[in-house]
Amino acid sequence: MQWTDEAILLGVRRHGESSVIAEVMTRTRGRYLGMVRGGRSRSMQPVLQPGNRLEITWRARLDEHLGEYRVEPLLLRAGRLMESATAVYGVQALAALLRLLPERDPHPHLFEALDVILDHLDEPAMAGELFVRFELALLNDLGFGLDLDQCAATGLRDQLAYVSPKSGRAVSRDAGAPWADKMLALPDFLAPGSRRMPDADSLVQAFSLTAYFLERHVYAPRGIEAGAAREGFCQAALKTLRLAGEASPLAASRNAG
Repeated sequence: MQWTDEAILLGVRRHGESSVIAEVMTRTRGRYLGMVRGGRSRSMQPVLQPGNRLEITWRARLDEHLGEYRVEPLLLRAGRLMESATAVYGVQALAALLRLLPERDPHPHLFEALDVILDHLDEPAMAGELFVRFELALLNDLGFGLDLDQCAATGLRDQLAYVSPKSGRAVSRDAGAPWADKMLALPDFLAPGSRRMPDADSLVQAFSLTAYFLERHVYAPRGIEAGAAREGFCQAALKTLRLAGEASPLAASRNAG
C-alpha cells in the first residue's frame, strides 16, 4: 500500500531512539498517523514542526497498519508561527479541534481552511475570525452545524442579532427581544452578507458562541475538556487586537480629545 499527498503537520511524539510518530492533516485523506524513521535527526527536526506544509508518501503492507512516511518540505512556516503567542496557541488549538474528527476521515475543505489560517495567525482580527469560522465548519462536519442564514421565527435575513441555544438557529432582533437574556449573541461579522471586520467585542461574542455549541454537542457528551490551547489563543488574539486598537491614530485622537 502506498500513496502520496500534501499534508500539514499537527504534532509529533518520540518513537524509539531516533524515530517519531507524525500526525498530519492531509489534503484528501484526513488526519493520519505514520512513523518517520530518523525523525529526530538535526536535518529533520526543522521540517517536522507543527504548521509546516509537507509532501508525504505513506507506505504500509496493509491499509490498517500504522505505516511509514517519507517526508519532503513544501512550506516551512513553523519559525514564523513561534514568534507570537496567538500563533503558538493557534496551532495547538487547531490541531486539538481536528482530533475531534475520526482518523482517516477526509475533510478537504478543512485542510484548505487550516492552510489559510496558518498563513494569517499573526493578524489577530483575521486569525480570530478565521478560527471561529473553522470551528463552525467543524461543528457542521460533526453533524451539529448552526443555521445563521435567516431568522428561525420569521425567515427574514436581516437584523439577525441572536442565536437560539436550543436549535442553533439565528433569530432577528425584534423576534428575539422578549427572550434576549436567554439568547446567545450573533456577532455582526457572522451575519449573512456582512463585510465587517471583527473588533474585540464581537470576537468575544463569537468565541463564546462556538464554545457553547462545542461544549454542548462534542466535549460534554464525550467527557472531555476543550483544553488550554483554545483559551490561550482567544486571550492572546483579543489582547493583541485591543493593543492594536489603542495604538491606532483614531484611538490616539480620541484619547487626546
